[in-house]
Amino acid sequence: MTYRLLLVDDHPMMRRGIRQLLELEEDLQVVGEAGNGQEALDSLAELQPDLILLDNNMPQMNGVETLKKIRERGFTGKVLLFTVSDAEEDVRDAMRFGADGYLLKDMEPEQLIDQLHRVLQGQMAISPALTSVLAQALRSPQGPSQADLTDRERQVLKMIAAGLSNKMIGNKLGITEGTVKVHVKNLLHKLGLRGRVEAAVWALEHLR
Repeated sequence: MTYRLLLVDDHPMMRRGIRQLLELEEDLQVVGEAGNGQEALDSLAELQPDLILLDNNMPQMNGVETLKKIRERGFTGKVLLFTVSDAEEDVRDAMRFGADGYLLKDMEPEQLIDQLHRVLQGQMAISPALTSVLAQALRSPQGPSQADLTDRERQVLKMIAAGLSNKMIGNKLGITEGTVKVHVKNLLHKLGLRGRVEAAVWALEHLR
């Protein structure tokens, strides 16, 4: 299977470098480039990408704002923030608006390829340096509690933290993917978390 990618970055040299890197991968195809958020939004319907690699620090509309509008338009594909910003607010908002990962641009090219494949396989991708940043963003005076989680929900949560997709979790636990989705929805609600990445970081901080 070949996955369709849209590159969104206001620096042409960055887009060119990423495109050249991805062209070496047989299963990754860059179907379009955008120099800003509006161009990305305008090209969604025509390009129908499987994954959008999205810079955050762009003029007029930054990556997080673009992500929000992308999701508001009903885009269900993968969106991965790829940026130099490690600001807690940016990381937190990206997760809240439905990012499938958040990577920093100082990573090695081989690592980027690995993370793209992780996201396309339904797993999460977050730079190790951001784990503590996201964990801090999740802390509140009350803080979510695991007290109300069932044993099965704890199992699912630990597997989310290990980077497993719903299908992989279902296979390991001997339950359907649909049942896993129900468990994920319930545990997110109980913990007051917005998505899988937040759940994974929370689990790493609280489950032993």
